Amino acid sequence: MLNYFPKFFSSRAIYCYLITLALVSLVFMRHAMPFQFMLFGLVAVLLFFVFSNRLTLEWSRFKAETFVKKVFFVALIIRVIYIIFIYFYYIAMTGEPHAFHAADEYAYQTVATLCAEEGFERLKWELSYFSFSDSGYPVWLSLEYVLLGTNVLTARVIKCVIDAFSCVLIYNLAKRNFGESVGRMAAIFCMLMPNMWYYCGVTLKETEMAFLTILFAERADLVLRSPKIKVVGVIIPALCILVMFTFRTALGAVMFAALAAGLIFSSSKQLVLWKKILYCSVFAIWMFLTVGVEIVQETQQLWERRATNQAEGMEWRSKRAGGNEFAKYASATLFAPAIFTMPISSMVAIENQENQMMLNGANFIKNVFSGFVIFAMFFLLLKGGWREHVLPIALMCGYLVVLVFSNFAQSERFHFPILAFELMFAAYGISLMRNKHKRWYAIWLVVICVAVIGWAWIKLAGRGLV
Repeated sequence: MLNYFPKFFSSRAIYCYLITLALVSLVFMRHAMPFQFMLFGLVAVLLFFVFSNRLTLEWSRFKAETFVKKVFFVALIIRVIYIIFIYFYYIAMTGEPHAFHAADEYAYQTVATLCAEEGFERLKWELSYFSFSDSGYPVWLSLEYVLLGTNVLTARVIKCVIDAFSCVLIYNLAKRNFGESVGRMAAIFCMLMPNMWYYCGVTLKETEMAFLTILFAERADLVLRSPKIKVVGVIIPALCILVMFTFRTALGAVMFAALAAGLIFSSSKQLVLWKKILYCSVFAIWMFLTVGVEIVQETQQLWERRATNQAEGMEWRSKRAGGNEFAKYASATLFAPAIFTMPISSMVAIENQENQMMLNGANFIKNVFSGFVIFAMFFLLLKGGWREHVLPIALMCGYLVVLVFSNFAQSERFHFPILAFELMFAAYGISLMRNKHKRWYAIWLVVICVAVIGWAWIKLAGRGLV
């Protein structure tokens, strides 16, 4: 098995990005991205692929303890440097230390600032304007501002610490499931992934959501694989599920279902029958005692509206000002085959889509790595090894199924909570690569290039710009 990310893969991915960007810019010259966003993409792609190759090789010789420390501190340093840079960049571009068109950021920032100034009584009043499934982050941010002051940089440093720790957690999870070398690759990929830096530099809930999801999976997986009974160990995963319902109902429900799947379908070598019964009983009782009526109602409403939400949302997107008329034709049938790869990198200039343009390189990396994820999934299914990894598979695929039937299948922000799991399975897919697979990788890069060009045309043609 490969224990590093080969230069063959990294160098060709860089060339593919350069060729794709050049083709999109030439074909749609009148709508080429501003140079600053091209630069964002180029830096992201170069840093990720060059250092993924180099560090997976160089850090393979370190002891596990040394490796974990390096991953945490390097991840932390990268993120702190990024948030300082982006803080001043946003001020220069928008006049505020927030992302372009930062409606959600302003809402969270306003609530937390008022709470810090007027006390938690104000928070109770402000939360009446938020749904239960969006109340968790305002409470968390308000607590930070009360204790540490209202400087957004302080809160973002905390995000950096949380996200750096997420890299360590994904190492533990991947190592336990696929071995040391895959664990190290997964941790390095998370450490270098630009999307993860991006959310450390904005006042949004995605970093905390991703952390809760990874913490849930890592702790639950430990319980399922432990030869000893760890009833107390179920507490952290259960709490993560409960808290997640205050961040995003759909993800909380998927975490609940993934844990149930892990308990029921895991291999008997991993979890014997009597332990399955014990853990299922403890978990069922805990959920019955703690899950409130509001959580049940929101989950039920989400399920009941699953058939109409997507159609209504896409119709609205096609008719709104600046919308894409092709959106009304989008459906789960179209999204499903490409859901591992989405969102497709956006490399053309569209009004009010600066954030998407900033992430063009980061999303291109995800597009390329999705090929390794798909390869890993096929391998596990064909070889019958999926029962050894039920929990992370159910969590990742379950959430992707939710996105397939939602309005947000092409939204990078909604994909983000499970990005680390996709990187973990990509690392596993890379470890399985052999020389005979190189031609398939080359074909995949051509597919991604065509997909990005096609997506650019859809974005422009749907707005009558070509």
